[in-house]
Amino acid sequence: MCMTITDKYIDPFTDFGFKHIFGTEENKRFLISFLNDLLELDDKIIDIEYRNLEKLGLSITIFDVYCTDEKNNNFIVQIQRSNDKYFKEKSIFYSTFPIQEQSQLEAYNYNVTKIYSITILENSNNEDNNDKFLRKVKFISSKNKEIFYDRLTYYYLEMSKFRKTEKELSTHLDYWLYYLNNIASMTKIPEILKKDELIEEAFEVAEFLALDKDKQFEYQQDLKARWDNKACLDFAEETGVEKGLEMGKEVGKKEREKEIAKSLLDVLDIETIALKTGLSIEEIERLNQKISRNPLP
Repeated sequence: MCMTITDKYIDPFTDFGFKHIFGTEENKRFLISFLNDLLELDDKIIDIEYRNLEKLGLSITIFDVYCTDEKNNNFIVQIQRSNDKYFKEKSIFYSTFPIQEQSQLEAYNYNVTKIYSITILENSNNEDNNDKFLRKVKFISSKNKEIFYDRLTYYYLEMSKFRKTEKELSTHLDYWLYYLNNIASMTKIPEILKKDELIEEAFEVAEFLALDKDKQFEYQQDLKARWDNKACLDFAEETGVEKGLEMGKEVGKKEREKEIAKSLLDVLDIETIALKTGLSIEEIERLNQKISRNPLP
């Protein structure tokens, strides 16, 4: 089934979109630039090699990009589209794969090279509700706050908290984050980003009509799956709210019936009260016993 795509650029928060822009050999210059801007490494990344996930014994792709640089440092990049309370646990789990891959056949190699895990969250998952869109996490000593292990670093980008306007962009990382957040809804390249040749190239690569027919179809299927998933989540949320309201109404109705029953206990018999309120005789008897044990002052 073919869909009509009206957007000029593909959405980088789809599996196809992110991998097409940042996860292919022909476009690796974009990922190198993004990682250098984000990680602020002392020695900049010159080149990267994308890793074959099948070598890790994975039958499915669990992260979007896994690569190493010329110094054998490891980089995992994962897009998180929907809210997930276990996103931290997942990022830690993902970071174990490069560790396992560095093991030797005869003896385990504990001298692992550095691993950088980058999780790009389309929506906010931060429980403290602050406005910081970037968090850098390392293992530290709880007593003196010194870094305990410097070869494993986690970066969490909460894109919904990156709210800079075009006029407020000041760094190259700002350019990339603005690109990620807004390209899917754009119809042309913003003037400030036209000044950067690499970012301008990234816009050209992301044009839907520039894709061949097979890739257009692949993107359409990916986008459809995302829309279907969102529709299911929205429906579940809506029906959950409706059920909650219905339950609330039922609870409220029941409480009103109990209050009416309490007021009638002195003037009517239990059978008549049950008939008038819809409560069972057993419920009214329990109310009567409760009142008898706790009489009003």
